[in-house]
Amino acid sequence: MFKDIIIAIQSYLEAHRFIVKHRLWKWIFIPGILYAILFGVGIYFFWISSGQAIDYFLSVTGVKNWMYTLEGSWLKFLFIFGQVILQLVLLLFYFSLFKYLFLIIGSPLFAYLSEKTEAIMEGRDFPVSFVQLLKDIVRGIKLALRNTLWQIIYTLSILILSFIPFAGWFTPLIALIIECYFLGFAMLDYSCERNKLSPAQSIEFIGKHKGLAVGNGIVFYLMHMVIFVGWVLAPSYAVIAATISFYKTKPAKL
Repeated sequence: MFKDIIIAIQSYLEAHRFIVKHRLWKWIFIPGILYAILFGVGIYFFWISSGQAIDYFLSVTGVKNWMYTLEGSWLKFLFIFGQVILQLVLLLFYFSLFKYLFLIIGSPLFAYLSEKTEAIMEGRDFPVSFVQLLKDIVRGIKLALRNTLWQIIYTLSILILSFIPFAGWFTPLIALIIECYFLGFAMLDYSCERNKLSPAQSIEFIGKHKGLAVGNGIVFYLMHMVIFVGWVLAPSYAVIAATISFYKTKPAKL
């Protein structure tokens, strides 16, 4: 798994060189700017609303008033820290839903960009097949809906865990790893579909190469630390990097 994570991370560097060499910037900036604007606005409003929702829940349940009686107590610190952890988990949950929505909307472009990348790497012509592109779009949407369901189940479990002192402190890290995996999964599946892997075969392949998915997702989220510029570059870079990493590890028979 560690080897696959390294391959996935290195693929981002190769993706950058690939984009520069083949002048693919228009496929980066057009969806990237739209993604960055929607993401920034969404994060701002969700952070405020989630904080208000948590505060309301604590007030209704009486926990907030009880916390005021713990002035100077380490228990108060634990509850405040737990509140921050819970808000971070909710923020990751929002990120997850926003990501899947954007993957569904952007699936035509991402499928096209992945196919174009592989065609250039193999040195072959790049005829646009609208039938294949439509299949890629439908499959991408189905996969996004499937992964959304599974991630909701995992997130609800993590939310319950976040209420447990000490153990709940690690829930943002667990949620982030799961989020990275599902993001990378979606990016890799464009290549799986194009190489005639059925959904079951795609799940099996990515299951054997979890590091490719996790590594792809890790860099994708790290890029969000660079405000706006990283947000613009992250989606398309992730698609191209996933295509490159799949190309390196795909079975010889494909």
